[in-house]
Amino acid sequence: MDPAPATPSVLFSCVHNSGRSVAAAALLRHHAGDRVDVRSAGSEPGPAVNPVVARVLAERGLPVTDHTPTRLERGLVEAADVVVTLGCGEACPYVPGTRYEDWEVTDPKGQDLATVRRIVDDLDARVRRLLAELVP
Repeated sequence: MDPAPATPSVLFSCVHNSGRSVAAAALLRHHAGDRVDVRSAGSEPGPAVNPVVARVLAERGLPVTDHTPTRLERGLVEAADVVVTLGCGEACPYVPGTRYEDWEVTDPKGQDLATVRRIVDDLDARVRRLLAELVP
């Protein structure tokens, strides 16, 4: 009997870990359940989640009130199979064997509710494609 495949691990990173990376992580957790280990972090964590992003996620039944922006550490990158940066010029440590992707996603900071909804829709489509690749 073959051993069960390891659960893939994904790290989403944007500078402040308060908008795009939080939304992407919440969406992947929602769609993947326990099939993917999901984390998010940023090189300069902000004080809290962007309130408009939090509102849009809450509208989808994905509250992020328990999220505290997290500092990007090498260990988080080393533990990830896939590292996704979110169009913010984030520089992650390079770890051989890790898959890196950079998604050009509009920054939700200072955007109105309708724009943030479109940003979250964009992230949702990208997350679903990634999930289909990781867990066919």
